[in-house]
Amino acid sequence: MDKVFDAVESEADQYRQGAVRPLGGYAVVMAVFAGLVGLAGGVAALRGTTGRRMSPYELMLMTAGTHKLSRLVTKDAVTSPLRVPFTRYREPGGPAEVMEEVRERGQLRHAVGELLTCPFCVSVWIATGFSIGFLFVPGFTRMVASALTAVAGADCLQLIYARLQQAAESDT
Repeated sequence: MDKVFDAVESEADQYRQGAVRPLGGYAVVMAVFAGLVGLAGGVAALRGTTGRRMSPYELMLMTAGTHKLSRLVTKDAVTSPLRVPFTRYREPGGPAEVMEEVRERGQLRHAVGELLTCPFCVSVWIATGFSIGFLFVPGFTRMVASALTAVAGADCLQLIYARLQQAAESDT
């Protein structure tokens, strides 16, 4: 068993090439994700809810809602207390957003920090959550996705308004 452990550690070290890569933390995060998806899939199979198809409208809601919720979770200033154990504040980001650095101490802490600061990474979790929600509680999930889609649309309008305001001020 020691030879197997040493071989795995040697491969991991070769992969890292001296960089801080929390491979053990990533493995835990992937195992949690797979466990949750497997559990949801098992419950869906037992309940007979696996054959439900998502409408194009629901897919659009899920897409926009996933985008907005991923930005809220990973970048929003107000949700930064959720990220504190895993990140450190670096600087302001976009409108109402912050940029944070991942804490490198502890493989699991580092891996979760990377997940919680990457809207692309956390989108996989959120879209999976929406998919599971559409299987078990479609009405509630549709309402949440609709609200997030409305906020995403409002954000776009706020940015367009700000750009038009800046353009009008520079013309005068």
